[in-house]
Amino acid sequence: MKKTLINGSPSSKVSFSDRGFQYGDGLFETIAIHKGRIPFYNFHLNRLKLSCHRLKFPVLDSKVLDKEVTELCSEISQGVLKIILTRGISEQRGYRIPHNNKPTRVLSIHPWPDYPIDFSKNGITLRICTTTLGHNPILSGIKHLNRLEQILARSEWSDPKIPEGIMLDNKGQVISGTMSNIFIFTSNYLQTPDLNNCGVAGVMREFILQRVPTLGIKTIVKPISLNDLKQAEEVFVCNSLIGLWPVRHLEEISYPISTKTRDIQNLIQMWIEGYE
Repeated sequence: MKKTLINGSPSSKVSFSDRGFQYGDGLFETIAIHKGRIPFYNFHLNRLKLSCHRLKFPVLDSKVLDKEVTELCSEISQGVLKIILTRGISEQRGYRIPHNNKPTRVLSIHPWPDYPIDFSKNGITLRICTTTLGHNPILSGIKHLNRLEQILARSEWSDPKIPEGIMLDNKGQVISGTMSNIFIFTSNYLQTPDLNNCGVAGVMREFILQRVPTLGIKTIVKPISLNDLKQAEEVFVCNSLIGLWPVRHLEEISYPISTKTRDIQNLIQMWIEGYE
């Protein structure tokens, strides 16, 4: 079985002159495979197209990408597909974007992460990270290859009983987890932070904002303070691999898990199983 395709061909080598390696000049998507299907593929593809436009990459050839995705994933029962796009190989030094550069396209298959089922069933404990996210509206929302802030934040703890940490921006506002987006329930609204200045607009976040209103739950995107988080009625984190993890504890605070959160979990699972 082919595990990695680079520009459509089986390979495991990328040139040291590639701008993705030299400068982090690229994008990536981390995608769940379920029974040979990719339930959230269109969400990932839409973000990838938007990200290419934002970074001034050539227009993405989605037909070529679709063909390679199908080739790699059709026989995978459960796993992870990672797509990396870089600006490509450049022999010239410097940050200036080379003229007519050909992007590098890498697709690779990885094992499904071994997260305890208890995280989804009974909830998790969060911590607050001291590493903050700097503001950069041009790069906010997209999943570019420069993830040093998240790497430093995740290095702050090693307790396996705490699977995620919350990151604030440099103004002290709640933005996201190191690998997830965050939602809070307050006064009958499901709220998630505004990501206009920093943070990754995750695929599961987008799915929840689009689909949860069908459950009769109102959603809102707005700035969320640390005090808002601590006073929330319920909290959960999400991404395209973990789905939804309810939050039970943050520092000295305990949160319940209500039927509202369980209904959202069920909505996600139905989409994954193909019953949307």
